[in-house]
This record gives sequence, C-alpha cells and structure tokens, in this order.
Amino acid sequence: MERNGRVPEQGLSIGLNITLPREQKPNRYQNRALHFKYFFARKVMFVKYAIGYVCMPGGFGTLDELFEALTLIQTHKIYPFPLILFGREYWEPLMDFIKNTMLRHKTIDPEDLDYIDITDDPKEVLAIINRHMAKKMKLIKSSKASEMEEGMSKVKNRKPVP
Repeated sequence: MERNGRVPEQGLSIGLNITLPREQKPNRYQNRALHFKYFFARKVMFVKYAIGYVCMPGGFGTLDELFEALTLIQTHKIYPFPLILFGREYWEPLMDFIKNTMLRHKTIDPEDLDYIDITDDPKEVLAIINRHMAKKMKLIKSSKASEMEEGMSKVKNRKPVP
C-alpha cells in the first residue's frame, strides 16, 4: 500500500475492521474504514466483494477467513478467486500439514490445493490477481454477449399480442 513512504494518489483502500479488545487496529492507509462488531458480518463482506485474498501471517482470525473462503470455493458456493498466502516461511508448515495429513487421510482432494498460491514476491501477488481478473472479465463479457443474443432471439421470435 505504501510506496516510497507515501500513500498512492489513486485508488481506494477500504478497511473492514473488527472491534476487538486488542490486536486489530485500522490500517493508516485506508481511505475508508468500515467497522464490524461480529466476525460473520465482516467475513460476508470480504467474500462478497473480494477479487482475491492475500493472507499475511496472522492468528486464528486470519485462518478462519482463509478456510471460510477456501470452503466456499471448494463447495462451489462462490465463484473462485485467488487465495494467496504471503510469506513462505510462515505458511509452509500449514501447507505441509494440509498435504501430509489432510490429503493423506483423504479429507480433501488433491485439486483443492489448486486454489492456494504461496509466495514471497509482491509482484507475483499482483500477477496472480491480474490473471484472475482477466479471466473473470472475459467470462463476464462472454456471458453478457450470450445474454444479449438470447434476448434478441426472444424478441425476434416473439408472437404479436392479439
């Protein structure tokens, strides 16, 4: 968010903050801050408006938000978006557990790991999100085109009202 000690002049940073007795403080680079009393309401907003999750090292709340999104994507309840774990040293033990325990016990499928990327490179984070957005925009455009074609065929095939 910060570049050369300055806040970028363009773009909007909206913070979804949770009221906690300790830990969570609003990011100083937020243009707008929304405050939530309950985690479930905050998670709904994250999932509804996210184009991707970039998970920084964190505690139980971070894991809760990550696994909630992963579960919703895995069960096809939401459209898939990138789940990016930033900081290999921090996240690799969790990924080892997922691979060596959950996968071995067949509590998840190997394809479920395809939803997660892990990196230490901010440029890679941006590239992953940009690739996702390009695919999503292509889907949206093709969806709108097919909806328009379908609508036009309905108009052409419409019977006149007597």
